[in-house]
Amino acid sequence: MHSHDAGRAPLLVRPPLHPTLVSFPIACIGGTLLTDITYWRTAEMMWADFSAWLIAAGVILGWLAAIVGIVDLLGHRYATAPLPAWVYAAGNLLALVLATINMLVHTRDAWTSVVPWGLGLSVVTVIVLLFTTWIGWTALYRRNSGVVA
Repeated sequence: MHSHDAGRAPLLVRPPLHPTLVSFPIACIGGTLLTDITYWRTAEMMWADFSAWLIAAGVILGWLAAIVGIVDLLGHRYATAPLPAWVYAAGNLLALVLATINMLVHTRDAWTSVVPWGLGLSVVTVIVLLFTTWIGWTALYRRNSGVVA
C-alpha cells in the first residue's frame, strides 16, 4: 500500500441482489411454459391452474426483482459494461410486460387461457428471457464485471 492510500477504505466489490431475486420469476415463467405445453397436450384442467398460479407468481416476483434491478442500474453500481446492462434491463422489461399480459390472458377459462395466446406468449417470453439471461451472464460474470458496494 502506498503512503497516499493510507486512510482510504478498500474498494469492496460484491454481487448485486438482483441476480439472486431474478432466479425465482424466471423459474416461474419457465414453469408456465411447461405447464402450458402439458395442458395443450392433455386438456387436464390442473395444468391450466398451475399455469395461472405460476405466471402470477412470476409476474409479482419479477416486478419486485425489476425494482431492485433498476435501483442497482440507476445507482451506478455496475462498475463495467454499462451498455450490456441497459440491453439486459430493456430485455427484461420487455419480458416482464409480456408476462404481465400473459397473466391477464391466463385469467380466462382453461382452454382459452392457454391456447393459442397463453402458450404463444409463454414461448415468446421464455425466448426473451433466454436472451437476457445470456446477456446478463456474459456482461456481468464472464467478463468479471464487479459491482461496487
